[in-house]
Amino acid sequence: MMWATLEPFHNRLARLALVILCLLAVHGCDGGGAAKTVDFSRTVQVDRPSEDQRGGRKLRMAVAAMISPKDTFDLYRQLLTYISRRMDVELEFVQRKTYAEISELLRQGLVDVAFVCSGPYATGKQKYGLELLATPEIRGSHFYQAYLIVGKDSPCKELRDLKGKTFAFTDPDSNTGRLVPLHWLATLGERPDSFFSKTIYTYSHDNSILAVSRGLVDGAAVDGLIWEFYARRNPEFTAQTRVILKSEPFGIPPVVVSEHLDRGSKERIQEVLFHMHEDAEGKKILGDLSIDRFIAPSDEWYASIRNLERTMLSATQDKGHGGAKP
Repeated sequence: MMWATLEPFHNRLARLALVILCLLAVHGCDGGGAAKTVDFSRTVQVDRPSEDQRGGRKLRMAVAAMISPKDTFDLYRQLLTYISRRMDVELEFVQRKTYAEISELLRQGLVDVAFVCSGPYATGKQKYGLELLATPEIRGSHFYQAYLIVGKDSPCKELRDLKGKTFAFTDPDSNTGRLVPLHWLATLGERPDSFFSKTIYTYSHDNSILAVSRGLVDGAAVDGLIWEFYARRNPEFTAQTRVILKSEPFGIPPVVVSEHLDRGSKERIQEVLFHMHEDAEGKKILGDLSIDRFIAPSDEWYASIRNLERTMLSATQDKGHGGAKP
């Protein structure tokens, strides 16, 4: 999911450029192609839920960092305030750097509700006890795609052209930002360490778009909804990039709840989300998020992601890689 108001563009650019350029300079002679973790040190300070908070009246909601943490906080605060007022309950907003951290908090019952990426839901449903609550409908659809992007003036016209180049993944558990590009590489008989000269994790799709737009990396795989959002709202953000490949459609990133949350609370949250588009305030908030409305979800929409993961796991094990992450 997406969707935020950008902090001043040059500020974000300077911060991102410094981190990535330092990373590439330090490791530039390492030809192993191993992924490097980029810590952007951009987090919003929130209280960490503890065991003794279970059963309290506070509803704990998390938003995975599909966009940068500050941007996420700025925009989702409106949505959470709306839900809090409609339910007459206090809400705690929780953020973490990785998708896996949010999934673990849901598993423990330390977070009640979360806006997550499709990948963590589809592949972690059983492990983390995740239950679908609602799915956004965006521009009339509940599906989305991965986009493979390069610089506007890049000579690359297809994935093969990125051989020996630098590449940005988003999160190790991301569908569009990791699983899909791994699948694309597998169709070429390649893996990241054999194909790219260097790979990094940016931990948000907007950071990956920015890295490509400024030539800090040669290519990236990103959530198509987020790329389209910035293309409409902040065209300078995407104008220096070009889409060279789109994936098959996948179920859009959903809203999930912990299996520990009581049924009554789940139904009340659904009631609020499903009717947001029917009043002026809710419709405006949804509009700011580029969401038409929330609809009842179906687990079948995410089956193709599970199939993709099984295919990739089988392929890596057959080749003796043991399913290792890039």
